[in-house]
Amino acid sequence: MSQDVYQCKKQNKPISGVVEVPGSKSMTNRALLLAALSKEDSCLEGVLFSDDSRHFLQCLQELGFELFIEEENARVTMKGTGGQIPKKSGTIHVGSAGTAARFLTALLALSDGTYTINCSDQMKKRPMKPLFDALTEMGAEFTYIEEEGFLPAKVKGNGGICKDVTMDISKSTQFLSALLMVAPLTKNGLKITITSEKKEGSYIRITTKMMEQFGVHVEFDGAVYRVAGNQKLTVGNYYIEPDVSAACYFYGIAVLTGGTITVKNVFRTSMQGDMKFLDVLQQLGCLITETKYGIQVTGPKEGQYTGIDVNMNDFSDQTMTMAVLAAYGTTPTIIRNVGHIRVQECNRMAAIVNELNRVGILCEEKGDDLWITPGRLKSATIETYEDHRMAMAFSLLGIRTDGIQIADPACCKKTFEGYFSVLDKLLEAN
Repeated sequence: MSQDVYQCKKQNKPISGVVEVPGSKSMTNRALLLAALSKEDSCLEGVLFSDDSRHFLQCLQELGFELFIEEENARVTMKGTGGQIPKKSGTIHVGSAGTAARFLTALLALSDGTYTINCSDQMKKRPMKPLFDALTEMGAEFTYIEEEGFLPAKVKGNGGICKDVTMDISKSTQFLSALLMVAPLTKNGLKITITSEKKEGSYIRITTKMMEQFGVHVEFDGAVYRVAGNQKLTVGNYYIEPDVSAACYFYGIAVLTGGTITVKNVFRTSMQGDMKFLDVLQQLGCLITETKYGIQVTGPKEGQYTGIDVNMNDFSDQTMTMAVLAAYGTTPTIIRNVGHIRVQECNRMAAIVNELNRVGILCEEKGDDLWITPGRLKSATIETYEDHRMAMAFSLLGIRTDGIQIADPACCKKTFEGYFSVLDKLLEAN
């Protein structure tokens, strides 16, 4: 693999094997924030080490939290402070990590200090305003260094006061997750009324389930979230599940080749939203089996399947994977209600359209839906837009089409820096 381009390797046979993927990004960064809020020491196992999580860890260290990091053992130990930030002023850099940006902004806004939050050029374009508005309503003060409503920014904390707020989560549920996680240590707790049509989602459910695991109760009546104040939060020893989002790329290889792929330690008990993608794979004719090692996916015979009409709003990280699989279906596919992916690492709607069109597949945006018509694919170099999920998902094109290259494969380091090595190892073993 060159530094700039990854050459995909077409396969002419079913691909089978067992792979291992790193820990969940979503769970890793939630666990790191909640460990910072815990009064007692925490030990996190199965931690994902990637660009995003390393930025989060570096930010915590810059704020004065005591961490013992064992990257080779996927373990982080943190000294509990009960949510008190050791340093009362400072500067952090969240990189391109949306979770670090949203979660740490909420933590700093409810502190008794003053801080500067810097970020990458990519993160400067991503939405933050709904979170800034809610935190400003609570009494935090923001000074925008470049564009109003976006990072980078300076924040002066409100001393830990929560109050009732309204919030629109249509662009990102991370705004809500951030507020929910910092609320239990405040004296007066928090009531959040959701004003958007979308009221909940898979990532919010990860947040509330993890909070419950750590002793914090969250109430939700269908429109309003409530978190009581002065709740004791204890993380203790905690195992982070393997990343289901990463597992799904390998399951996609089973679909395309009619092979059988097992991902270690991914089980039906996983709390991650992308587990819903397994239901989609069943619609494509896959056999899903839970073994003692992990979930096993056997693809349809000879990789032949019809297209589907599917609402992916609640597991939209797999939109790119589904779009690639749709290119090889025998009938058209419609992916519905994923317009919010326009404001993620890149405009993923436009990126999917551009890159499928580049390889000769008709893909159209219709409102918040994608309409994909299968066809004869041609070789191309896929642009990845500094987006890890574009790189990993579109590498699957090369499983069935000659001459597919992936530009900037190193962008995968955001969540899965060893992805292409794991992919090569799997293919070489067949």
